[in-house]
Amino acid sequence: MIKIEKPDNLIEHFEIATEKFKNNKLFGTKNKETGEYEWITYDNVRKRVDDFRGGLASINIKKGDAVAIIANNCVEWAVAAFASYGLGARFVPMYENEILKTRKYITNDADIKFLLVSNRETYEHVKHLKDKISSLEHIYIIEDDSEASMEHLEKLGKKNSVASVIPKVDDIAALIYTSGTTDDPKGVLLTHGNFVSNARAGFQRYSNLLNETSRSLSILPWAHSYGQTAELYNWFFAGGSIGFMENVDTLAEDLLKVQPTFLIAVPRVFNKIYNGIWTKMNEAGGIKKKLFVMSVNAAKKYREQKGKVDFGTKLKLKIGNKLVFSKIKAKLGGKLIASVTASAKMNNEISYFFSDIGLPVYDCYGLSETSPAITMNSPELNKPGSVGSPLEFIEVRIDRSMIDDKSEDGEIQVKGPNLMVGYHNKPEATKEVFTEDGWLKTGDRGTIDEDGYVFITGRFKEQYKLENGKYVFPSAPEEDIRLLPYVENAMIYGDGKPYNICIVIPDCAVLEKTAKILKMITTVDQLIHSPIVQEFMSFEIQKNLKGNYGNYEIPKKFIFTDENFTIENGMLTQTLKLKRRVVIEKYREQIEGLYNEN
Repeated sequence: MIKIEKPDNLIEHFEIATEKFKNNKLFGTKNKETGEYEWITYDNVRKRVDDFRGGLASINIKKGDAVAIIANNCVEWAVAAFASYGLGARFVPMYENEILKTRKYITNDADIKFLLVSNRETYEHVKHLKDKISSLEHIYIIEDDSEASMEHLEKLGKKNSVASVIPKVDDIAALIYTSGTTDDPKGVLLTHGNFVSNARAGFQRYSNLLNETSRSLSILPWAHSYGQTAELYNWFFAGGSIGFMENVDTLAEDLLKVQPTFLIAVPRVFNKIYNGIWTKMNEAGGIKKKLFVMSVNAAKKYREQKGKVDFGTKLKLKIGNKLVFSKIKAKLGGKLIASVTASAKMNNEISYFFSDIGLPVYDCYGLSETSPAITMNSPELNKPGSVGSPLEFIEVRIDRSMIDDKSEDGEIQVKGPNLMVGYHNKPEATKEVFTEDGWLKTGDRGTIDEDGYVFITGRFKEQYKLENGKYVFPSAPEEDIRLLPYVENAMIYGDGKPYNICIVIPDCAVLEKTAKILKMITTVDQLIHSPIVQEFMSFEIQKNLKGNYGNYEIPKKFIFTDENFTIENGMLTQTLKLKRRVVIEKYREQIEGLYNEN
């Protein structure tokens, strides 16, 4: 096993940070009545962890037990996690908007003994699980004042304090359940050493940017290892603070109130901001749009020519910084200096845009099974278009043994201190994902350049062959389609077929605005199914993809619908990945109808 630098467990990591930064603000929560953020210090969080650990011990939670939570990111989430770790228990986070079937599966599979839920409504949703799952002994509620409340357990723990145990580096810290795009979720067994080594390696890449004054707006769920490691555990190295986003609808308001200096996000966040900026500029038109375009072009020229530009370009950029870019930054809180993004690769055009205006977004790459980070771009080590170079002590190789075409890429495989122990209760699945010599098979397809930067070219589970034998990786063209102002979402399909088709969800808000401008009196449903609108959108999609993709990759026919892909209708995972088989099954009849047309 690779030796991991001390602290090599989450308890010592937490206790060192809460002592070193004891008077610093740690977590900020929006007051629902005033709308203002209220902050709690590192020391106060430490005291709550001590109390809750005592409370858990008083109801016989001990080493090896599974403690679960169903809640969005909050102070209590972190308190429950570190109290569990301090007893040597395993922490099992679940998403607050997860379906009951998945909650039942995870509770049973993980042998959960203690379950903490966010509110009374969630409690009513899961309380019957105690009668059906023998391991489940306790269900407590965060937002409650009864004896089944978290507050009550903390008061009990204050009277019966219990010292924290120091876990070993290879003790299991958490079970992170994967999204389940193709089958039941798998419980990824991650150790204390996995988490701490990965958080430290990421922090080292950003140590020049992150410090005690750093602040994040927590957007991504900690139930996934990305948000958990990159934000929660990483932040303890810096001593900075984290404000919790209230919900997606309040993101713009919360950015202004929290004023983050650094964001942990996914490309979709920046895609929406980018599209929103251009939509506003197009609506404004006139001098406002001309000034914006002039500024963007000047910034682009400055980047491409590495700052060696004429006086006129410098002047335009100076004007742009003062009158245009400063306003965009103000809308994001006014203090943001950089962001990292993962789960999908950023569109190069959008990535360059944010970099040009002074808000660089750095692509990273990883999996739940790798705690999660494998590679990372950063201010000092950055290659646009890549997902970065391997983090400290992590090795990456490309295996071409399963490639049967002439491509230079292959499967990305990983080795390092970040690799999971395996899948809980799934020895066969664990065996399948590791090579005989101990490398983890990511299932992602890519290349490594001469400088060690990794480039993702597709995902083996998503790839398919057309009738003519050509391979298609649909995710890249789908992302480009989603960037079109008239498109909310899209999915490409063509497995074993003569050509690709595309299921398109138009952006209804944009269609409505367009209809008003054209003085068209009609409903959104009529617009979506209008032959003129569909012909226009089909043309725009094909035109946008032409030149960047082979003709065989560009969809020939389209299905238009107003039902978006969501977590609620089962078409997206909790991490917003498409459940392709679910979408295909829903639209199977329409898909076959397109292929049967003359």
